[in-house]
Amino acid sequence: MVHARGVADDLPERRGPASPPPAGPGADRGRRAADPSRAERWRGALAGVLAAALTLGVAQLLAGLTDASSAPLSAVGDAFIDLTPAWLKDVAIAVFGVHDKTALLVGAVLVLAVLAALVGVVAVRRPRLGTLAVVALGAVGAVAAATRADAGPLAPLPALLGAAAGVVALGRLAPRAAAPAGTTGRTSAGRPGAGGVDRRSFLGGALVVGGLAAITALGGVGAGAARGGAAAARALVRLPAPAQAAVALPPEAAAPVDGVVPVVTPNETFYRIDTAFVVPDVDPAGWELRVHGLVEQEVRLTWDELLASELVEAWVTLTCVSNTVGGDLAGNARWLGLPVREVLARARPLPGADMVLSTSSDGFTASTPLEALTDDRDALLAVGMNGEPLPPAHGFPVRMVVPGLYGYVSATKWVVDLEVTRFAERSAYWTQRGWSERGPVKTASRIEVPRQGATLPAGTVAVGGTAWAQHRGITGVEVQVDDGPWQPATLAGEISVDTWRQWSFAWHAAPGDHLLRVRASDPDGPQTGDRVGAVPDGATGWHEVAVRVA
Repeated sequence: MVHARGVADDLPERRGPASPPPAGPGADRGRRAADPSRAERWRGALAGVLAAALTLGVAQLLAGLTDASSAPLSAVGDAFIDLTPAWLKDVAIAVFGVHDKTALLVGAVLVLAVLAALVGVVAVRRPRLGTLAVVALGAVGAVAAATRADAGPLAPLPALLGAAAGVVALGRLAPRAAAPAGTTGRTSAGRPGAGGVDRRSFLGGALVVGGLAAITALGGVGAGAARGGAAAARALVRLPAPAQAAVALPPEAAAPVDGVVPVVTPNETFYRIDTAFVVPDVDPAGWELRVHGLVEQEVRLTWDELLASELVEAWVTLTCVSNTVGGDLAGNARWLGLPVREVLARARPLPGADMVLSTSSDGFTASTPLEALTDDRDALLAVGMNGEPLPPAHGFPVRMVVPGLYGYVSATKWVVDLEVTRFAERSAYWTQRGWSERGPVKTASRIEVPRQGATLPAGTVAVGGTAWAQHRGITGVEVQVDDGPWQPATLAGEISVDTWRQWSFAWHAAPGDHLLRVRASDPDGPQTGDRVGAVPDGATGWHEVAVRVA
């Protein structure tokens, strides 16, 4: 029997317009998850980051075997510090303080990771361009290492060989990161297709490269530690007894207020502000100080000769010119060293010389007035700090310590060269960046107890802090409450005119909000209350704290 069909049954099936894709956030996520180009970009970014990690790992290993300062991250970091404008350095110190190097390291790693990710994304489709980018980054590291003041003939090698390893890694990972044309990673039968194979291949390669990066980086750290001549030599140093010991620390030198900083700053908490991204590794066995320039006779001093000299001890407070009003970039220590005037006396400076340009092993320079190094103050070529050899971060094996001057014109760490010259003819690292060329320390004081914003009980409140006017001495400290009269504080015992001095004040506090101010006096009178920033020769102004009395 023939089934009767309508005319419409013989016509091709008519379809309406394609149904729109399901709406809603879930559907959008599904589309993104299935987008091969999106996955390709993420794989490319990971390939770039892993290739960069291997580059740094190989470079770190080679630098650990040759010279730690030639590692590209270290060399570029030092170059960045040198090229950074003075105002940006000031901002970094103000924001991060003694952690400015850590902040720079974290920032450098983040920037490098972003650049590496972008290079990886580009390399997936344009491998030659990705290779050129890796080579260019390696060249930057090599140039930075080669142009360091302490660069050796092998300095560029870690960066160049590290870049070669990065090129190979990126060349292996980038093609595997690409999504195969016309596939989303599964066959029509639902089994993993070419895309799935590529993903597994990429992940395997990524694990290998990541593992090699970790192994080489750790190997570099270990090699550097094993090779580190300075750390091993420091452990063997036995400081000689001083020919002239420092004065005994007066028991009354500490203010009787809980919370005031220690009179002697421990080595591990002593502030560190310098331009070295990585602490120089100077083996004292090869250390030598050269004294030359406008002198009758050039002098060279070795480590053994220095230790065999008649060393003296002295209490000296150091202060950074970048210290803000009330800041903590100051510290007091007992230093052991040879007076610089004795070394200069051997060289016999010529008439007309007025400055000594000191140079660090890493190329940093400071301009110190000649008279500050030849008068009777305890300006030292220091080898000891608080009874032990200088810590590496504070200049081991030898640094300069000059009372009465900010560190940027006097406290050269890892010092290897003294050139007797004239201010009119030579300039130093910071003076080339707009800072004053002489840098005498300005009288300063701060309130350490109570802290800013503290809530205090009514009644007698102990107020205390520290003041300094190195090489002039503190003659008095006064406290002001709420714009009232200046009232004298009690001075703690004085160690010497070259050190800071603590003070205390008994405040009869009434309930309410209050503002406390402090000012110190030296032989020339009270410190100024005019607020001036650190540039070009140190900040001024009275430190103040706001508190609430309940």
